[in-house]
Amino acid sequence: MTKKTDISTILPETLAKSLAEPKSHAELMKHKRLTENAFPHVRMRRLRQTSAIRDMVRENTLSANDLILPMFIEENASERQAISSMPGVYRETEQSVGAIVKEASDAGVRGVMVFGVSHHKDHTGSDSMDPSGLLARMIDRAKQASPDTAVIADLCFCEYTDHGHCGPINDKGDVDNDKTIENIAMQAVVAAEAGADIVAPSGMMDGQVSAIRHALDVTGYSHVPIMAYAAKFASTFYGPFRDAAGCSLGHNEHVPTHRKTYQMDPANGREAIRDALMDEQEGADMLMVKPGMPYLDVLKELSQNTDLPLAAYQVSGEYAMMKFADQAGAINFQEVMLESLMAFKRAGADMVLSYSAIEAARWIKNV
Repeated sequence: MTKKTDISTILPETLAKSLAEPKSHAELMKHKRLTENAFPHVRMRRLRQTSAIRDMVRENTLSANDLILPMFIEENASERQAISSMPGVYRETEQSVGAIVKEASDAGVRGVMVFGVSHHKDHTGSDSMDPSGLLARMIDRAKQASPDTAVIADLCFCEYTDHGHCGPINDKGDVDNDKTIENIAMQAVVAAEAGADIVAPSGMMDGQVSAIRHALDVTGYSHVPIMAYAAKFASTFYGPFRDAAGCSLGHNEHVPTHRKTYQMDPANGREAIRDALMDEQEGADMLMVKPGMPYLDVLKELSQNTDLPLAAYQVSGEYAMMKFADQAGAINFQEVMLESLMAFKRAGADMVLSYSAIEAARWIKNV
């Protein structure tokens, strides 16, 4: 008689008991799946043993091509100014912007997004609709400095209005949606004429993408793509940006001190997807989720519901938290920044706007 192996000595007790008892066909198949796909037969650490193996099985990669640098350009400034709430970030001058765009290009960053800090503010933000205004000038300077860099024009009015909101205020004290989209269509044409490669409407006005698409098409700029701020939340993570761009609220009486009537409620995920897909229907070529890390769930779900390229904006508050934590010795900024950028790629982003784009591009090359 053939001697039987005592399976209790080589298998966990539960499996030994299972093997020792008679089984139906269904039970045998279930056991087969268990033994073929469970420890110790499967060891997840096998594919983590060496850097070469880890590189080969890595699901997502990060490159300088994925990065876009947001920039602040201040009108009539004689020298660049450090932004205290965003260590390492400056308000550039109209003269220094070209050098920074060129520096970004040399590091491998393929795109920049320009934000103006206007000294000619009024109720409607009219300077941004002027072909000789700050918006047009800074686009032209950026494009002249690096013709191969994609210059993205942020289309909004908050930096150009004296009240800081994203469009003219109506009699009810709220932003006038329909007047704003008329104005933003004109703003888009000014940006395209100045040389913008992409326009990015950020005001979260209903119908803004459709208005911009029509205006560009009828003025000969049908080739200019729209990167829609498709899911932009009324977030407190924008705090440092408000200081940097000179568009904080609360300076005017009878004007709301928040943007909750047009930017999205942070509690709403389904609404974000609906809003983003409406922008796609209106003619957007790319969609953006903003802020970034607190809304990775929205980014992931959107990536499963659209075939358009997706951008994530790592906003000022996210950047500042990492910078100040690094200064306090709590984290390593380089390591945490690269990890956070990879998180955007894993969640489905094709592009990431980050104030650390130049640094990150250099780090990636040296990894």
